[in-house]
Amino acid sequence: MKELVVISGKGGTGKTSITAAFASLAQNAVLADCDVDAADLHLVLEPNVREISDFSGGKQAAIDTQKCIGCGRCEDLCRFDAIRPNGPGNTIAVKTYTVDPVSCEGCKVCVEFCPVDAIAFNDAINGQWFISDTRFGSMVHAKLGIAEENSGKLVTLIRQKAKEVAVEHGANLIIADGSPGIGCPVIASITGADLVLIVTEPTLSGRHDLGRVADLTASFGIRTLLCINKADINPQMTARITEEAHKRGIKMVGEIPYDDAFTKAQIMKATVPEYTGGEVTERIKALWRQVTYALG
Repeated sequence: MKELVVISGKGGTGKTSITAAFASLAQNAVLADCDVDAADLHLVLEPNVREISDFSGGKQAAIDTQKCIGCGRCEDLCRFDAIRPNGPGNTIAVKTYTVDPVSCEGCKVCVEFCPVDAIAFNDAINGQWFISDTRFGSMVHAKLGIAEENSGKLVTLIRQKAKEVAVEHGANLIIADGSPGIGCPVIASITGADLVLIVTEPTLSGRHDLGRVADLTASFGIRTLLCINKADINPQMTARITEEAHKRGIKMVGEIPYDDAFTKAQIMKATVPEYTGGEVTERIKALWRQVTYALG
């Protein structure tokens, strides 16, 4: 089984559209949306969810106001200002304390020092993950809660479940839509992958962020390919990026011209090859052939 991860140094390069196009061209592949902070592969692939599970990436304190004696020790010790004296009174105290779940960082200090063991330390539900069916095969994806953290842990879980689904269905390839940038979710997306395809655009910010994400894949020793989307909007920058990629030892495998078919296909909830033929689809097919050849 091989694993291809499509990433980008910045958002808006067309990474997800190309991943969706690959899904329509692949045979016997499992799809994984690892861009859990802003998942949108489902908008094109319209998955039919068959399994839903909660994701817990950490712990969170919760005060039992019936046991609380109102001593305030937890508030004094909390470095995140997550504990407030706004709980209801009981037979012991006129006012009790509560935990603000948004501010709580799950450090457990309050739990350890509560003199009456009134504070529980429960799993925090940070989001949900799904196993779904699409018109191109199985897909594992997730929805992180608003302002929730631990997206790297969720990405690792998504990849693990995608591998389990691939084994179950006898699939020989996992195609993952990774996160943009170089942060924790990206590191979790590419670690141990067989091949990474970077999708960039010929702009100054695209060039700059490409350099950062290329440094990241190099530090992990992962084979990396490069595709420039909207390559014809700035031929000079395209040439410059191509030259820099060559110096880094990154193979250029595709230049896709600007085409509003990308936007129109998204509106129709279709991949570009499904929506239209012509040059842009032929370029994507040629890119896919290069990628599958590199995967071996």
